[in-house]
Amino acid sequence: MLKTCVTSTGKFKVGLHRPSYRVRNVRDQDFRFQLGKLPDGTITDNHANFPASDVEEQAGRWIYEIPNAFPFYGTTYIDSGWAAARAADPSMIHIAVPSDCSLVKSLADIAEPEAIIKHLPQPIKYALAANSTDPAELMLLAKNCCKMEFAADGEPIGLHYLRPGQADIDDFELFETIANNPYLPDRWKEVMVLRPGVQGNSEIVGRFAQEETHVFEYLRRNSYIPWGHYAANMAHDAIRYRTSELTGTDIQGLRHLYYQRMLLVLAEQFGIPLNVSQRSLTEEELEHLRQKVLAVMAQNQQHPATLWGWNFGYDFSSSGYRLHASHQMIHQQYALTPEHVDLLDEGAMPSYSCGDQIVDVIERYQQDYGSDFFCDYLRCIRENTRPDRDAEKERSLIIHEDGNVLLFVPKAQTSQWELQLMVIADADGQPVGNVLEANTAVRQSIDQGILLAQHIFAKLGAKMVTSIEYPKRIGIQNGQRLLYAFLPKLPWSMGAFSEAQHRYISSHFPEDFAVACRRQKK
Repeated sequence: MLKTCVTSTGKFKVGLHRPSYRVRNVRDQDFRFQLGKLPDGTITDNHANFPASDVEEQAGRWIYEIPNAFPFYGTTYIDSGWAAARAADPSMIHIAVPSDCSLVKSLADIAEPEAIIKHLPQPIKYALAANSTDPAELMLLAKNCCKMEFAADGEPIGLHYLRPGQADIDDFELFETIANNPYLPDRWKEVMVLRPGVQGNSEIVGRFAQEETHVFEYLRRNSYIPWGHYAANMAHDAIRYRTSELTGTDIQGLRHLYYQRMLLVLAEQFGIPLNVSQRSLTEEELEHLRQKVLAVMAQNQQHPATLWGWNFGYDFSSSGYRLHASHQMIHQQYALTPEHVDLLDEGAMPSYSCGDQIVDVIERYQQDYGSDFFCDYLRCIRENTRPDRDAEKERSLIIHEDGNVLLFVPKAQTSQWELQLMVIADADGQPVGNVLEANTAVRQSIDQGILLAQHIFAKLGAKMVTSIEYPKRIGIQNGQRLLYAFLPKLPWSMGAFSEAQHRYISSHFPEDFAVACRRQKK
């Protein structure tokens, strides 16, 4: 049977391990040492590490095993001991704010700042570039990794170039890490990485400007996506390095460019006349074009899919590992994927879309259980009970709901703090399964839900979040609902062999994380 926690009874399926086992001791030698002394002078040793006989665990801590609602996501394991502590105090679910960091200030009485920076080993420069909260220190680091042009008042006005398109940069990773630090003054960020053209020749093919919001749409022709994709970037004069700084208009602008581009690409593909050039569509024009595209798609046998994603956050370790994303400045990426891709020899195969994995679940669930997956999933969410069956604690997984969307904690989380946004609205009697089927009101609800999720993560201290869309293919009716997943990377849970196997380890019950999230809404 399909491995999912969703059931037609309205109750999530939750497994419980009560560990009890015996381990045969086959060690051939002891290596006993004194480890040190306790405060009262008592010696502590490692004798417990070398048992004389076999080991028996008669009553280990209970472990909850919860299959993900979507089987391709794997399974989540919750340690009851860890989770009990957070159930008693959900405020434990957060990331501590880093303390201020400035090597130059710490060593100010020993040497001149320029001399300190110049003679630092490279790994320490990387660490400072990522973690320093001292703008002056970051500016010194920048001067020591690239050549810049300065005005009479000392403000940077541009980079030195070896040739067109190649700036004179001594250490590119250090350069990028400095420029991605929010504490670097904005003027320096602009000159180093934000000014249009400074990172390459990608064409700007769209723009959204309203109030303090300014967003560029770049065409990424050199994309890993073979048909190219688009990136909606906050502009050089609307700098957003933290999701807590994002406004409702910002998210509207980023998403408007996404909705608009998908409709323009489809209109071009299907020969729909477009009376627009070098300006953004209004909301009314966008909705009118959406209706036209839907009408044409209903008569067509092609079923492309949208692709939308957002990597927020940047980090770089002193050992030289890039930990997340390519740029701290807020941007989102998107494309329209074809239905098929030609085979190398002859014929074709389906082109990949992550939303297709949900189609497989819907179909298998119907075959195995004779029931509608999303109807049952929503019922399980609304009728949820806690794994520990503690009736005194909150049981709801829901963080936010309006008539169009539901923001909730999935019963089986990946990356621990995962949130999901599901569209619960219908259109023409069918679930809304992609942005093409979403009218103006539904799109606004989606945008607000995305913004709320990111603001919650910001308040909890998450600095790196991957967000993805699971869309239904356009022009198909199969009961699939549009779904977004928000996947933070936590300092203590970056991913290892367990996650590579789709086995996700969690230190809290999902209900208690929902409590922690709801508290951030206030």
